[in-house]
Amino acid sequence: MDKLSAEQRHKNMAAIRGKDTKPEIIVRRGLWKRGFRYRLNHKRLPGHPDLVLRKYRTCIFVNGCFWHGHEVSLNTENEILGIKNSECCKIPKTNREFWVAKIRRNQERDKEEQRRLAEMGWHCITVWECQLKTKKREETLDSIAFTLNHIWLQDHQVEIVSHPQEMDSEMPLAAEPLEPPVKD
Repeated sequence: MDKLSAEQRHKNMAAIRGKDTKPEIIVRRGLWKRGFRYRLNHKRLPGHPDLVLRKYRTCIFVNGCFWHGHEVSLNTENEILGIKNSECCKIPKTNREFWVAKIRRNQERDKEEQRRLAEMGWHCITVWECQLKTKKREETLDSIAFTLNHIWLQDHQVEIVSHPQEMDSEMPLAAEPLEPPVKD
């Protein structure tokens, strides 16, 4: 049973922000400190990613575990009985059908947005709120930095051309003329 009245619960839920959340600021500060530059909430990209790193063709989504159902297994059917909570995301017992439908819609929308971004040539990284707790924070930020550097190296890989070991005697050297000069 909910301890708050419907009006109080509505005020609490309405006060939750979608931008500039604490987990998002942690990721932004961590990446800035590591030398990465980004843009916030790019309006032209599907899903308005939280961070966009154009140099790395990468979008970063910082998701709240509750709102996006981190590690919650939802049935694809309308059954509610088969739902299992995870450590970081517990579905409320009151108005359970509403929350299950909402989390399912959020997960489907996230998949669709990331699919569209991938079609456009963007890489997507999802950072979960529970990965930014004090014990895991530096490991998570280092992992993001490693992934971004790996993407950049793959995109800017230099093609190595092997040189033949034995030179063909018929091929002229670079300084030699191709044909002998014509004498009159």
